[in-house]
Amino acid sequence: MKRTHVIAFMITGLILLVSNLIFMDSKINIDEHNVNREYISPQRLFENTWDEVRDNYYDAAMNGQSWYRWKEHYRHKIKTPDDARVAIESMLASLDDPYSKFMTKEEYSEQNNSINSKITGIGVNIAPVAGKIEIINVVEGTPAQSANLLPKDIILAIDGKDVSGMTMTDIVNLVRGPENSFVELTILRNKDKFAKKIIRKEIKIKTVKSTVDKNIGYIQITSFIGQSTPNEFLEALEKTKDTEGLIIDLRGNTGGLLPNAVFIANLFIPEGKLVSIEGRSGFKHTIDAHRDTSFVVEKPLVVLVDGASASASEILSGALKDYKRATILGTQTFGKGMVQKIIPLPNETGLNLTVAKYLTPNGHDINKKGITPDVYVEFSLNDLKTGNDAQLNTAKNLVAQMCTN
Repeated sequence: MKRTHVIAFMITGLILLVSNLIFMDSKINIDEHNVNREYISPQRLFENTWDEVRDNYYDAAMNGQSWYRWKEHYRHKIKTPDDARVAIESMLASLDDPYSKFMTKEEYSEQNNSINSKITGIGVNIAPVAGKIEIINVVEGTPAQSANLLPKDIILAIDGKDVSGMTMTDIVNLVRGPENSFVELTILRNKDKFAKKIIRKEIKIKTVKSTVDKNIGYIQITSFIGQSTPNEFLEALEKTKDTEGLIIDLRGNTGGLLPNAVFIANLFIPEGKLVSIEGRSGFKHTIDAHRDTSFVVEKPLVVLVDGASASASEILSGALKDYKRATILGTQTFGKGMVQKIIPLPNETGLNLTVAKYLTPNGHDINKKGITPDVYVEFSLNDLKTGNDAQLNTAKNLVAQMCTN
């Protein structure tokens, strides 16, 4: 069988395996058919959301509370869309679950854009770290790279507005804007504070990139969010096919679509359990490797991880570690072991709801714990200053040793 036919068959099989629409990291494919354009009153929007949470939230005990009290509390009190938003957010906050969130029309549309890789901005991934807004990575070939922004840079202000206390949604909305418009970021790098005026462009997100260094292939997956990630990874494998060993870099990869992680894991693990999903009331679902394929990558493998490697990144690295298919190198991963489902709501809004937790193939629950690397190597501030990546260098040396054994 030709390799292209094998790959196409694998993609089809894995899509069928996850057709129950339970996905990691709150990301499923959203298009115009997944948007609920029915318009209802703000009161009914709250009540619909209440129903969805009651029927689908993974903890049937609702964090030890009577869920009906919220319906009674807001009965006939919600008049405006803002009333509905505040009521829904208050209700969800009672679950003490940082991953279950209501999305306004604008936020729901923005998530759709992220999944479909259509963004107008500057090309950075940001996250709150120790109370600061930190640039996690800079997308190659974007205005942010041209402006010499770097991972670990702290964003202090956007167009003169202090970002302290802002929500991530507000910050993202300030950074993004119309194509060819400008945004000014106030940056803190180490102890240096400076401003950068950057033009916004449509960011064509490529989530996978690869290089070859002598006989070692290097593949970086910056995110699992894009629909094109599986194909991009296959292209990277093709570019590195003549190498003897391989490095997969998941550092800074905060997650994305579960099928993407499962698909890539299956390229290295031809049979057996890849991930288990456990929901409410004893619900259990296991995703196994698709066994009807001869396309398996068998060369020595090292996977790089760090504290920002989360969710789908932990699905992949956890499976590879449990099967001893790869050596995991770096620092402890983030520890996000909860599964979210996006539920379209009326008025073009949406609900990001935790519906289950996942376990690695050996049954490890890594939520709030993370995955411990086989080889612990830190990425220091000096590495950043000098451009000397100790983690990557150690990985190269390790793969070289594997190839000679």
